[in-house]
Amino acid sequence: MSLFLCDYAEGAHPAILKKLAETNFEQTYGYGNDEHCRRAKELIKAECEAPDAAVYFLVGGTQTNMTVIAAALRPHQGVISAATGHINVHESGAIEHSGHKVLAYPTPDSKLSAEMVQAIYDEDISNGTRSHTVQPKMVYISVPTEQGAMYDLAELTALSEVCKRCGYYLYADGARIGYGLASEGCDITLSDLARLTDVFYIGGTKVGALFGEAVVITNDKISEDFDYIIKQNGGLLAKGRLLGIQFETLFENGLYYEISKNAITMAMRIKKAFKQAGCDFLIDSNTNQQFPILTKAQYSAFEGRCEFWADMGEGRAAVRFCTSWATTEEALCELEAQIKEYIG
Repeated sequence: MSLFLCDYAEGAHPAILKKLAETNFEQTYGYGNDEHCRRAKELIKAECEAPDAAVYFLVGGTQTNMTVIAAALRPHQGVISAATGHINVHESGAIEHSGHKVLAYPTPDSKLSAEMVQAIYDEDISNGTRSHTVQPKMVYISVPTEQGAMYDLAELTALSEVCKRCGYYLYADGARIGYGLASEGCDITLSDLARLTDVFYIGGTKVGALFGEAVVITNDKISEDFDYIIKQNGGLLAKGRLLGIQFETLFENGLYYEISKNAITMAMRIKKAFKQAGCDFLIDSNTNQQFPILTKAQYSAFEGRCEFWADMGEGRAAVRFCTSWATTEEALCELEAQIKEYIG
């Protein structure tokens, strides 16, 4: 029985495993000071059209979010996030543990808008006792969001502009960025993210790698002493080449984009199958996460294969089906048949 619980259930793309095996007995300098890491960084900077960017490799998403935010903010400052943001609901208070408050705001579609950010800024500067409160300084977005929504170029540009006006850093969590870029209707690129944000990261853990995230920093204020912050937060991997090799493989021949498309193709088939079965959706997602709304009885047929997401009342629940770079034709055919049998 195939699982659609998450996009990191499998190991790594065979090309990465092959490269890791081929280089297993190479002797390299540690802590990322090796040729594989250097080449991977150059490949990423070229893809982002950001030759002056600083690129760093970390192991996982929570570690990356905590390290980036700790490096950017002073002790009295906080980070603005949608209430559904990963740093607010899925990281066990890691950001607060590093000394910074997550300033969470409810949003109708899991996305922050430029208008919302402007309103937060206006409220803050008009507060006569603002020195008694946490100062907003960074805006955190996920691309795509935790509910599968994508920012388009106009939205991202507007956010970038308002952040510059307000003196806020703009940070994009890209744990699933490959799937976002491959999604239908996406009009942004890695070069747009590099141009419009102060810092973002390219997710590897969910997109073909065994583990690893690549942080791209275009704002010198954040990159200053960033390697010290990585070490202080326990993120400096001694065998750093393991990260470099994986991103080198993902970006040397367009593999990252190629395998991301598979997840989207499979997700769109899931979306179509549930639509044909008459299901509503929590959100109209074109990414690898799909959120059909099922009755509790219908959900019981899929329990253990997908994730319960939200109670919708009246005996219904939104559930999440997640595809990945490794989702197979066989697994999809099996799921489509099950949807037809139990719902259609």
